[in-house]
Amino acid sequence: MVGKVKKNYAGYYDKVTVANQQKFDLFTDSLLEVAQKSDKYQCSSILREWLAFFKDKHMTAGIDATGFSDDAIRQFYTKDVKASFTETQFYQYLENNNEKKDDIEGVWFNDTGTYKIGIIRVPNQNLLSFLAFVIKADSIYWTPGQIKFEIVKEGQKYQTKYFRSKDHSYMSPIIKKEGDTLSFDTYGKWYKNKEIKSSQTITKKKANLSPKFTKLGNGISMFSLPSFASLEYVKVIDSLIKQNEAILKSTKHLIIDLRDNSGGSVLVYEKLLPYLYTNPILTEGGTVLASSDNIENGYSNLHPELSDSLQRYFKERLSKLKAHEGEFYKLYPIDTIKLPVVQKYPERVSFLVNRNTGSAAELFLLEAKQSKKVKIYGENSAGAVDYTEFIKVKMPCDFFVLYYPACKSLRLPEYPLDNIGIQPDIKISGNITDWIDYVQTHTP
Repeated sequence: MVGKVKKNYAGYYDKVTVANQQKFDLFTDSLLEVAQKSDKYQCSSILREWLAFFKDKHMTAGIDATGFSDDAIRQFYTKDVKASFTETQFYQYLENNNEKKDDIEGVWFNDTGTYKIGIIRVPNQNLLSFLAFVIKADSIYWTPGQIKFEIVKEGQKYQTKYFRSKDHSYMSPIIKKEGDTLSFDTYGKWYKNKEIKSSQTITKKKANLSPKFTKLGNGISMFSLPSFASLEYVKVIDSLIKQNEAILKSTKHLIIDLRDNSGGSVLVYEKLLPYLYTNPILTEGGTVLASSDNIENGYSNLHPELSDSLQRYFKERLSKLKAHEGEFYKLYPIDTIKLPVVQKYPERVSFLVNRNTGSAAELFLLEAKQSKKVKIYGENSAGAVDYTEFIKVKMPCDFFVLYYPACKSLRLPEYPLDNIGIQPDIKISGNITDWIDYVQTHTP
């Protein structure tokens, strides 16, 4: 992984400098020693710990078990740590300590219906500490008895000591407890004594990722854009615009909801730009590290399922990179979007943005905020837009996969946004729960 990142990551020599080279080398060597002594299933956490040095939200490593049997995956995690007590002992503890147990102790189910866990207090000299162990899961990645997460409590506040994702790697999401609901930020919610049917939940989640258009009334309409991750959404957006063209041309206030949109392709939002355009828009430029690995793994898919014009675009892009192999090539020069007409409607465009709005969704914001019609509401965006267009590479151990970005923004180094994000024009405070209602009634 060290070799792949050094050769192919667009930000490597921005992050590893003369000033920190010695410290970085010591850090790398220390993790190599840990890796040599670790079981295979523990390597995800070690890989991610090394990648965390770069502070790049487009970089990660994990498990991709495509093509492996269930038994092979189960065997991969067979040595993972398990609770020192049985399920029967857990239920006996709950019964015997009904009056004394903490409110968080008991049986919990996650929001996709895939896990049933038990949370129980465990000995800790200084803190109240609670372990969550698997009672029932998929029996492939997770089997009964394995430890899913640990929580500590100070006063009346709960904190995540660690949370283990599907591939058993350690994460530290913020935890919120509201009644019988536990929320682990982007890692989902858990409900006490309330089981969710997995098939219904998964179907619902997939449906919610597609763009939607809604007429809200009082001259207000809304595009909900939870993802740009599929190029199929280009067709969906195009269809929604055509179907609702008459409404859009009379809408006084258009809301564009980008909350939790972690990005994808900039091609998805292009057809929306005429509805917010007021003046020439300067576009974000980018330079691609045209290594042989990046060309093969990131730019060689010509997407035969797409329209002829989009296929030509991808073919031209590939041809340019091949002609400049081994170089940083300015594949995306800074450009200016000039449209012949400024639409009268919508008169006002409001974007809803939270800290999970990232990557291509942030590129949309950088273009949109140049319009006099546009205001951004909510929180700072994710800050995952300095290095983009991530590449997926299989590791020598086929269970593992590495992701890293190959494209570097031409804003750098003068105007970095990674881990800073784009600031909203109007911040929405934490005590406001209905952001859509707030934007409808707010006067900028």
